[in-house]
Amino acid sequence: MIYRVSVGDRDYVVDVSPAGVHVDGASIDAELVSLGAGPVHNLSIDGRVHRVVADRVGAERWTVNVDGEQLGAEAVDERTAVIREMSGAAGDRLGPRPIVAPMPGLVVRIEVEVGQSVVAGQSIVIVEAMKMENDLVAEADGIVSAVHVEPGQTVDKDQLLVDLAAPAHEGDGDEDAADEDGGAS
Repeated sequence: MIYRVSVGDRDYVVDVSPAGVHVDGASIDAELVSLGAGPVHNLSIDGRVHRVVADRVGAERWTVNVDGEQLGAEAVDERTAVIREMSGAAGDRLGPRPIVAPMPGLVVRIEVEVGQSVVAGQSIVIVEAMKMENDLVAEADGIVSAVHVEPGQTVDKDQLLVDLAAPAHEGDGDEDAADEDGGAS
């Protein structure tokens, strides 16, 4: 199966088949071993072992911690990637996405407020469903633009909980940036 994978700001074509694993056409020796029922794995690539924690944060999106470095990642099969390209849906693939309820539940806590900057993997809302607390996290860096729920509120599957907007890149209001450019806008 061929996948198009984005990790951080890099894109790869990954071919996983009985013949082995190829990344961008190059053969690699890779093995992924689960370390129990949770999201922790050991990933061996060409003899080097890495500790990997992968948490799904969307249909094809993941927050991946590799040897202590946290990254946003997306993996789609080749068919899905081609359909996205044909439909024009490929743009903004790693930008912030709204936080929606993955299933019916109860909002336990809201961890952010409007105007707050968030990073990929940061907790946004805790929703209790089926007697378990689910930590809904940001898929990418962003700014909280709206909070649509309150603690104690019941929500339906796919209900919009929090809107995120793309972060400002330069001069985003942080004091250091203002000092460097003399405070001019």
